[in-house]
Amino acid sequence: MPFLRPYIRPLVLVLVISLFGTALSLAQPYLSKLLIDQALLRGDMDALVQIAILMVVVAIVAYALNILASYRYVSASAAMLFDIRVALLRHLQTLSPRFYGGFRLGDLMSRLNSDVSDVQRVAADTLLSVLSNVLVLVGSIVLMVWLDWRLFLLGVVLIPACVLTFLHYQRKLTLITREMRERGADLGSLLVDTVMGMRVVASLRAGEHEVRRFESGNNGFVRAMLRMQMTSFMAGAIPGALLTASTSAVILYGGMKIIDGQMTIGTLVAFMTYQGRLFAPIQTLMGLTAGLASARVSLARIFELFDTPAEVTEKPDATGLERVRQGIRFEGVSMRYDRQPVLVDIDLDIAQGSFCAILGPSGVGKSTLADLMVRYQDPQAGRILVDGRDIRDLKLGDLRREVILVDQAPHLFNDTIAANIAFAMPGASAEDIEAAARMAGLGDLLTRLPEGLATRTGERGLALSAGERQRVALARALLRKPSVLILDEPTSALDGQTEQLVARGLREALPHATIVLITHRPVLAEMADTVVTLDSGRATMRHAREAACA
Repeated sequence: MPFLRPYIRPLVLVLVISLFGTALSLAQPYLSKLLIDQALLRGDMDALVQIAILMVVVAIVAYALNILASYRYVSASAAMLFDIRVALLRHLQTLSPRFYGGFRLGDLMSRLNSDVSDVQRVAADTLLSVLSNVLVLVGSIVLMVWLDWRLFLLGVVLIPACVLTFLHYQRKLTLITREMRERGADLGSLLVDTVMGMRVVASLRAGEHEVRRFESGNNGFVRAMLRMQMTSFMAGAIPGALLTASTSAVILYGGMKIIDGQMTIGTLVAFMTYQGRLFAPIQTLMGLTAGLASARVSLARIFELFDTPAEVTEKPDATGLERVRQGIRFEGVSMRYDRQPVLVDIDLDIAQGSFCAILGPSGVGKSTLADLMVRYQDPQAGRILVDGRDIRDLKLGDLRREVILVDQAPHLFNDTIAANIAFAMPGASAEDIEAAARMAGLGDLLTRLPEGLATRTGERGLALSAGERQRVALARALLRKPSVLILDEPTSALDGQTEQLVARGLREALPHATIVLITHRPVLAEMADTVVTLDSGRATMRHAREAACA
């Protein structure tokens, strides 16, 4: 309803236009009756011309109204589905990295692309078809009863059997369609996994192994698709046979009444036309079973994502944050994953303007510490303070503007180096972008590249080396001039000389900012004012002089 409510007035207008268009369409068979009984059988040329002209005018106006209704409906439904897609995208942006770490990428893309597109297709085509066919169905029934109620009863005696068949196969199609979507998502996830790991596949000569995996997944998808195809065929074939038998009975009974002089030929022709228009909507509605079942499954899969709760939410009365002036403080912070302690009663005080290095072996919670500072997740115990305020009381946008995290494996978009550095900053000048790039150690690279900052980085940045991608991500952060810059293994792909150059450039680029460096490199740790060592979930902090002595 929240998505439908803004479009109720346009949809009501579509309904009114469709009513007029349907009324004119239903007038055509009755005009055929007049054409036969009043003009042809009586040899009245004037009546023949007048009725023929009237039939053309009615047809043109009906077509025009139907086209207008279809155009307005598609416009409203496309806008409504766009709203759903935008709302889903915004909701996904609130979910933590842990969600994306545990959710298959292929399945997620299937829901964002295929499922939303399927809903849009059904909303734009199927639902309008349902509306128009229901109107034709009701109008045809009324006119058939008016022409001959006995003939009408004979014509509709098998409709209950058709409806029961429709309902039976609709239930089966819903289950089969969901299975087919899941098999399709499995196949998409496998393809994404294979393409992203193509270097591993090639190096281990695992091409045939991946082909066999794909063949197995594809066979499951094809079996589900064939079951849906057969069920959909039966949903149309059985009712169609029943409707054909009903039509034959009407022709037989109507012919007998004409022979007995109890019915005119024009009345039977008009009745048969209405009967055709009566059965056509029923057959169409039955044929829409697959589309409606598919849309039902797609909506369920989309709203499963909407129902995934965000781990981090902004309070309604959250306060703003300008610049960080006093630093970041951890008070009794603890975190557990799968019942295993990662951080245990952490107490840290990172002064504003300091250079802090966080050391420790893999898996001790260094990256978790960084995620907590930017609120990708909240601590299960304790609190984190920025300038003496709990970060849960701050506006998320302000916090993430002033506290920026650069990941170890940053993502680059398939665009130019300049566009990646100035991502989501349309007002950044070329001079500022180039300055940020040079402070991140990209000066030599830009000199070698013929197109410089206009060089495209390729899909996921793979046209650049791992070290170059890290420096582009670092330049992206430096351009924003945050109060706190958190770097998670930012120089793991750099040589020692470039590493020191980048580290010294950080302090020059952000002379008053807090720099938090997660690293295994002793050289970078020696440059820090304070060193935090994580071990078994606990933290110890030493100042630079103490660390040097140790």
